[in-house]
Amino acid sequence: MDSNEFKSKILPLGRKLFNFARLILNDKDEAQDAVQEVFIKLWNYRNKMDSVKNTEAFAMKITKNWCYDRLKAKKPLLIEDYGNGFDYQKDSSNPHSLLETSDRINRYNNILLGLPEQQRMITQLRDVEGYEFDEIADILNISVNTIRVNLSRARKKIKESIINIENHGH
Repeated sequence: MDSNEFKSKILPLGRKLFNFARLILNDKDEAQDAVQEVFIKLWNYRNKMDSVKNTEAFAMKITKNWCYDRLKAKKPLLIEDYGNGFDYQKDSSNPHSLLETSDRINRYNNILLGLPEQQRMITQLRDVEGYEFDEIADILNISVNTIRVNLSRARKKIKESIINIENHGH
């Protein structure tokens, strides 16, 4: 892989890698550092990239491993600001719509905070980033069946929480 191929295949993954790293690390600056480190690792591995079936899944796996290594070096953190990872279109001409969207994202983020870590990561990868089950299995080193079970449980909890909020306001 030459530098032009690296720029066209690897660098565009930066946003996804950043969002995933921030999900795990709960720190914007550390997530940026993680992406830089992953890019360096991928650049150093560029001559062997032809043997990689799915470059994007491979990059996500390296990101996950780097983040977990980083967390092992210090105490675990909880995710507090999940919403900054969402890309949503802001309609500045309609402040009411913007406020509703912001409230919905904040509620969703708070619900996600209540999920177990594995369910949070699977939900992020599948529902937010759009990865396929086999890609998630490769990234997280778990079976597709485990992913399906965890995703189903996470979605059920999210649905129940949203219904509870809509019906009872909390």
